[in-house]
Amino acid sequence: MVSKAVIIMGSERDLDFSREIAKYLKLLGVVYEFRVASAHKTPLVVLEILKEFESEKIIYVTVAGRSNALSAFIDGSTTKPVIAVPPYSEKFGGVDVYSSLRVPSGIGSVVTLEPEGAAIAVAKILALGDVDLLNNIKLYQDSKRQELERANESIKKLR
Repeated sequence: MVSKAVIIMGSERDLDFSREIAKYLKLLGVVYEFRVASAHKTPLVVLEILKEFESEKIIYVTVAGRSNALSAFIDGSTTKPVIAVPPYSEKFGGVDVYSSLRVPSGIGSVVTLEPEGAAIAVAKILALGDVDLLNNIKLYQDSKRQELERANESIKKLR
């Protein structure tokens, strides 16, 4: 069974941000799909999506700003992992992130703010049962270390 991430957006306005997550998922070798559904406006559609993937090995990545009920609603309705990645909002000065952090008891969604971090978290969870994916993560981490080492060598030369 192929493991994958299902990125559920609260609206189509979240597509560009979701594509950033997908870019890193692809880089790490994680299969993904996009969906759009709102916990507030289309809760039955959200439940249909969960039913669609019930028998699959997946992780939900939720992208919803403002009042992010989507992440907690999905988490409370599935046994699959949920990673909330609320996009930053200049309009609200970032305070809308609290709707992702302050959730009811019994909810275990994880929150990260960066698309890259979300993709890495997805990959690490899925890699618990996938040696190839684990190797992809190691290669990615090594490339990040090498970037820093090159930067350090370059900076050391400055006076």
